[in-house]
Amino acid sequence: MNTYNASFSIKKWSENDRPREKLLVKGRNSLTDAELIAILIGSGNRNESAVALSKRMLASVNHQINALGKLSVKQLMNFHGIGEAKAISILAGLELGRRRRDEAVPQNPTISCSMDGFNLLSPIIGNLDHEEFWVVYLNNANRVLQKKQISVGGRTGTFVDPKVVFKNALNFDATAIILAHNHPSGKLTPSVSDKILTKKIKEAGEVLDINLLDHLIITDKEYFSFADKFML
Repeated sequence: MNTYNASFSIKKWSENDRPREKLLVKGRNSLTDAELIAILIGSGNRNESAVALSKRMLASVNHQINALGKLSVKQLMNFHGIGEAKAISILAGLELGRRRRDEAVPQNPTISCSMDGFNLLSPIIGNLDHEEFWVVYLNNANRVLQKKQISVGGRTGTFVDPKVVFKNALNFDATAIILAHNHPSGKLTPSVSDKILTKKIKEAGEVLDINLLDHLIITDKEYFSFADKFML
């Protein structure tokens, strides 16, 4: 009597074959990054399977999923076999993963150190390909009242109006703020303009009795804290 054992049969499959079936039989955690991306794109090209194409794409960004998510639709379409629809599917899938990670952060956490601020904002701005400036508004207990985008810029900078920063602080009845922006270049060193802006906002906050707790420069994996470096 012959019996069918799916778990055994899957071992006979080529690594480039049927990642969908592998997910059903062995679970989603069993799939490699390339196999998960292959499911998103569905098919490869004449010379490569979907998995092989996905491996090549990941190799081009040193196998870093965050780096793949930073590519534009046009950049993804440079890979033979990736059209506009497949490129959009890849970016949509990676964006869902980013948003899922963001939802894991408590909506109104208490900020007790620079790492807390990084964990709060890294899922939002850590892997962007352009600069964004955000402010976290807090109450007397350092509990987050609101986190708000103040400005959006290009790859090398973004303009910030201190009046907007403090208008929001007054609207939210905040007693403290944390500034944060990302550096798409991955470099954590604050620029001269970063230092000038920090000083200007700190001095304005002292007049309004709104304490500047920190200014964070964020990348996808690391951060720089003005407070930790005694630069406030």
